[in-house]
Amino acid sequence: MIEVENLSKQFGTKTAVDHLSFSVRKGEVLGFLGPNGAGKSTTMRMVTGFLPPTSGDAKICGISVVDHPNEAKQKVGYLPESAPLYNDMTVSGFLRFCADVRGLSGSTKNDAVERAIETCFLKSVAYQSIETLSKGYRHRTCLAQSLLHDPEVLILDEPTDGLDPNQKHEVRQLIKRLGETKAILFSTHILEEVEAACTRAVIVDRGRIVEDGTPAELIKKSGTGSLTDLFRKVTTLDTAA
Repeated sequence: MIEVENLSKQFGTKTAVDHLSFSVRKGEVLGFLGPNGAGKSTTMRMVTGFLPPTSGDAKICGISVVDHPNEAKQKVGYLPESAPLYNDMTVSGFLRFCADVRGLSGSTKNDAVERAIETCFLKSVAYQSIETLSKGYRHRTCLAQSLLHDPEVLILDEPTDGLDPNQKHEVRQLIKRLGETKAILFSTHILEEVEAACTRAVIVDRGRIVEDGTPAELIKKSGTGSLTDLFRKVTTLDTAA
């Protein structure tokens, strides 16, 4: 469903992503782990077609993001980091606007909006203006827009960032449930999310994959039973020279 092939991105002399290759199958939730600045968001922006790669390619359901970006994007639901919202809209109004952008209309649009509201537990705030929402509900609204067209692939950048423990639990359970029928790639630097929601995880550092495996395999590799210990062992500290 997602195939990343030797993907690289350079910003001037800085290499943000360095020949990354990995795949995500249907029914798989891949956690994309790494310290801040490891290249996670840049990779996701390239996979979604938001940012052109310097070299390499990514395929969504067999469609090249480089050669056929519009067709590939139709298969993807994307939750970007710090996703924008229109504060003067209601939740329902915003989702209907996003459905219009996706080309949905009539009963198909109505059904899609209702389904997204129900899936993301937004019924109680559906007709409330976005500016009055808590951070948790704003986050769920952003997630709901990515689900409107029932995409085969979901790409979620830090989907639980800034949420309280209860909200994080709800979103993790939702990702796990959606992952039963979709291919999901989501980035995080919260290690507990690997065991809570992922079927597999990769750890990236300075644009390269340094570990890849199931949660159990990664924990075993640590030698201490701690994913945190493995993470610290294979990634570079910001304070390192």
